[in-house]
Amino acid sequence: MVDRTGSVPIEASVRRALGRAATGRALDVDEASALLTARGEALDELLRIAGEVRDAGLREAGRPGVVTFSKKVFIPLTRLCRDRCHYCTFATVPHRLPSAYLEKDEVLAIAREGAAQGCKEALFTLGDRPEERWPAARQWLDERGYGSTLDYLRACAVAVLEETGLLPHLNPGVLSWSELQRLKPVAPSMGMMLETTATRLWSEPGGPHYGSPDKEPAVRLRVLDDAGRVGVPFTTGILIGIGETLAERVDALFAIRRAMREYGHLQEVIVQNFRAKPDTAMRGMPDAELHDLAATVAVARVLLGPKARIQAPPNLIEGEYALLLRAGIDDWGGVSPVTPDHVNPERPWPHLDELARQTAQAGFTLRERLTIYPEYVRAGDPWLDPRLLPHVTALADPATGLAVEAARLVGRPWQEPEEVFGGRTDLHATIDTTGRTGDRRGDFDSVYGDWSAVAGRVSVPTGGSSDHDLRAGLRLAADDPAALLDPGHEAKALALFGADGPALDELCRIADDVRRDAVGDDVTYVVNRNINFSNVCYVGCRFCAFAQRERDADAYRLSVDQVADRAEEAWAAGASEVCLQGGIDPKLPVTGYADIVRAIKARVPGMHVHAFSPMEIVTAAAKAGVPVKEWLLQLREAGLDTIPGTAAEILDDEVRWVLTKGKLPAAAWVEVVSTAHELGIRSSSTMMYGHVDHPGQWLAHFRVLAGVQDRTGGFTEFVALPFVHTNAPIYLAGIARPGPTWRENRAVHAMARLLLHGRIGNIQCSWVKLGDEGTVAMLQGGCNDLGGTLMEETISRMAGSGNGSARTEEQLKAIAAAAGRPARKRTTAYGHAGA
Repeated sequence: MVDRTGSVPIEASVRRALGRAATGRALDVDEASALLTARGEALDELLRIAGEVRDAGLREAGRPGVVTFSKKVFIPLTRLCRDRCHYCTFATVPHRLPSAYLEKDEVLAIAREGAAQGCKEALFTLGDRPEERWPAARQWLDERGYGSTLDYLRACAVAVLEETGLLPHLNPGVLSWSELQRLKPVAPSMGMMLETTATRLWSEPGGPHYGSPDKEPAVRLRVLDDAGRVGVPFTTGILIGIGETLAERVDALFAIRRAMREYGHLQEVIVQNFRAKPDTAMRGMPDAELHDLAATVAVARVLLGPKARIQAPPNLIEGEYALLLRAGIDDWGGVSPVTPDHVNPERPWPHLDELARQTAQAGFTLRERLTIYPEYVRAGDPWLDPRLLPHVTALADPATGLAVEAARLVGRPWQEPEEVFGGRTDLHATIDTTGRTGDRRGDFDSVYGDWSAVAGRVSVPTGGSSDHDLRAGLRLAADDPAALLDPGHEAKALALFGADGPALDELCRIADDVRRDAVGDDVTYVVNRNINFSNVCYVGCRFCAFAQRERDADAYRLSVDQVADRAEEAWAAGASEVCLQGGIDPKLPVTGYADIVRAIKARVPGMHVHAFSPMEIVTAAAKAGVPVKEWLLQLREAGLDTIPGTAAEILDDEVRWVLTKGKLPAAAWVEVVSTAHELGIRSSSTMMYGHVDHPGQWLAHFRVLAGVQDRTGGFTEFVALPFVHTNAPIYLAGIARPGPTWRENRAVHAMARLLLHGRIGNIQCSWVKLGDEGTVAMLQGGCNDLGGTLMEETISRMAGSGNGSARTEEQLKAIAAAAGRPARKRTTAYGHAGA
């Protein structure tokens, strides 16, 4: 093998690194790189250490001595690809294929043959977005009514589930957060090889990934994170011997470890050795040497730890089964008795009997698993969509999560589970009396990811503001407040966010003058009712104390009739609006959202339905397999009037992924509200602050809102939402601060008035989060709206807010009077309401 690894570490470095690994101490990049060079006795010692780590993990998993594999069929849905990887023979050109894609009947024929042979996995492998490069692919999809390759993949996966009972594993390449949401309901697992984090191998001419947009390491790392945020059991891995240095190889393993720790979703890591293929640009490159592969597997095992499941493809190792088992693998991957390895067609799969014999000779027992690993099978939520649960449980041993090898493959309907209503449905009332059962949900230690990894992602603001910037900012706020959003005035805006003492008083006075000129002295409010129809949710937002698992004591689901009952009660009490939001409940049917709206309109036709956050909308649309626009049109037809602009938190993904784990990205939030506005569905806008954020991110958030409003004009108001910390998981974990300070509350509300001047006229303060006294102060510092009477409020109260769940009209008028202003009832869209 040609040395492409840079300078060789001295023998002492290897010994020192082995000593640290043997005692379980963390290795840095240099130490791990040194171990990759271990050969002879040093390699034997490295393999021994790695094997012990693997064995400890198998004992902890309850299957000591068991090495797994998946019995699969390989379905090459399309061999067209927009990328140009220099080592690939799978991707080809249209004129070399009989058709751009396999027809659905061909897909099912392969799957049925696999089912007849006892296979349980249908591995869908395909090129990345071929329609974006090849007109033949675009034409094929258009002729059959599919908008994209991913649309067709989703349809084929459903067909395989329903017609054969095989479990799809999807390898479509780079996917966005929204696309992962769309595909999760049709496949128990997905995958994408990271391959390498060496950007130069992608960006420099002659590199193996040059000219391949989907092979940019930053893009692929984002996919790993998004898969974790969506909760997809995911397979990834590295490809060694393609020109990377040892340090670059280790860097890829560290990147995988970070994602694994933060989200817990990487069910399997593949360490694959490069094998040169004829008719490729890299046909002259030497193969990765097998001892190099063994050392890399062992280092991966040491770095990733005992819980990692590590695989080496058995058809690429020249019969060296014992060597790879010594190195610490515990899985042989997918092996097919039916189809060839279409990615490595020159390397046939070993026969299963031979694989079992070789595994046994090394002292292990070979057991079949499903495409989704046992740990995720046994956990169920949040990893498995309810529509897949019957398919998986039919093939899984409930005790171990492994495959029942003799299970009969039968197609099953891919459909919504039966809804189960009930639980603590009086929580909206009893939250103010008996309170919540405990301060955290039952899976606190696992659902949010590794807290230490989360803490490491919290950004710290740098630098400070000068008195000059503060004085200049106050002058600009008085003369041209909206100009504070301009990047050229950023230092002034940040100085104002940090104002204190007399400067803060002056800032609030200026904001209140701007408020008076913009909307007058009336303090507005709406008579409404909040209805949180379910608090069952598995997204794992780290700030949320509302979400519960289905089996938690405080969990509940309201039926459609119960929601309509509450809306009817609200109408009788004088409400003109109901505000509906719930958890991302996996058992809420696709039709559930529209059914709720229709039921309310049937009971009380005049009720304004202000419902469903952008997170609810984007996940429901993904679950239904339709674009957001089409989903919103269906809701509008059902009677939806406006939507809340919640789920925004901070529209800066740097802080967003720390705060929310699995919630929609900022760009997806913008897409949903913008699409709603274009359809005539207006929305509020919000910002939740005072947790792991800083003023620079607040300013960026306001710029995003201003940009949307400039394009659509669809925001009715802005609502500042102080973080309620008491029961918030991210606070209980010691990462978030205990909400904003009093100074920050005043500054944020005043700055909202100034920054959004001329764009959004109504600035609302939350009595639920601020209390009556705090609300009065915000009304004296730029705010003009109190929100609603609410009648019930569960989300903030579950988080620990101590300000109650309802206010009467008289109480809201009293708050306005305490601020020295008249109160006026309004509609949701800020029109005048009757007395």
